[in-house]
Amino acid sequence: MPSAGERVATLDIGTNSVLLLIAEATATGPRAVLERATITRLGEGVDRTRTLAPAARARTLECLARYAEDMRRLGVVACRAVGTSALRDAAGGGDFTREAEAVLGVAPEVIAGEREAALTFRGALSGLSARGAVSVFDVGGGSTEIVHGTRDGTAHVDTAVSLDIGSVRLFERHVRSDPPTAAELMRVRADIDAALAAAPRATGERVLVGVAGTVTTLAAVALELDSYDPARVHGSVLSRERAEELARKLAALPLTERKALRGLEPKRADVIVVGSLIVERVMHFIGARELIVSDRGVRWGLAEELVATLS
Repeated sequence: MPSAGERVATLDIGTNSVLLLIAEATATGPRAVLERATITRLGEGVDRTRTLAPAARARTLECLARYAEDMRRLGVVACRAVGTSALRDAAGGGDFTREAEAVLGVAPEVIAGEREAALTFRGALSGLSARGAVSVFDVGGGSTEIVHGTRDGTAHVDTAVSLDIGSVRLFERHVRSDPPTAAELMRVRADIDAALAAAPRATGERVLVGVAGTVTTLAAVALELDSYDPARVHGSVLSRERAEELARKLAALPLTERKALRGLEPKRADVIVVGSLIVERVMHFIGARELIVSDRGVRWGLAEELVATLS
C-alpha cells in the first residue's frame, strides 16, 4: 500500500475512452495531481464482430504509453487499471491486456459489471455532498450501470446492474443517418426501455447522480463551456427538462453542427445523440426531476480503495 504523500495512478479503460487519475495519497483520501481523458473508441465494432479491431487496439495502446510516461514523470509508486464492457465482450481481450501490461507495468483487470457498478458508486460520490438514498448511473460506450445505495458517512451499495445499452453499442447497432431518423431514434429508445424494464427499481425519493463522459458532456453543453472545466461540471445540476431539450436539439443537428457546439468534444459528437437518450430514459426510469453531475467514477473508486489503508 502507498504511504501518505506518495502518488498512485488508476486507469479506467472503457469502450469509448481511457481515463487516468494520478493522485496523492492522504489520510482523507486521494487528492488529484493529474487527470486525463482520451477517446480511443476501443469498442469500435465490438457489438457486431465481438472482436477488438486492430486500429482500435493500436489507438488505445498508444494512449496507455502516453499515460505511462505521465506516471513515470510524476513518480507514481502504485498503479491499478481496469477494463470494462469492450474487454468483457470481445475476443482477443486477453492479448490486449498482456500488451497493456507491457506498456503500463501492470495488467488491467477485466471487471464484471457488478464490480464496475460498485466502483462507479464509490467514485461518483467523491467530492459531492449527496447523502441518504442515492442512485448513481454511468453511461459508458458499451454498457450503462445503475447502482442504488445509501450514503451516510460511508457509501453502501444495495443493488447494482450493468445493462448492455452503451452509447457506442446502440449507435453502431441502429444509427445509419445524419442526423438520425425518427425511426432510428425509436429503435434506440426501444432497446433502452427494454433493458431498463429488467433493471431493479429503487423505492422512495432518491438523489440521482450521473457520471462519465455522456453526462459530463451534456453538462458542459448546457453550461456552454469553451473548454472543459471539471470544477464547474462536478456537482452541477441538470434538470430533466433540460436533458430532454438537449436530447432533442442534438438529435436534430447534423454531425458537422454537433461538432461545433460549445462544450462538446468533437470525437464524442457522433454517439452523444444516443447517450443523451440513455440519460433521458434513465431519469424517467428513476423518476428524478434532476440529476447531480459527477466528473468522477471508476478511476476515483479505485483510487479510494488504493489509499484507504495507508502504510
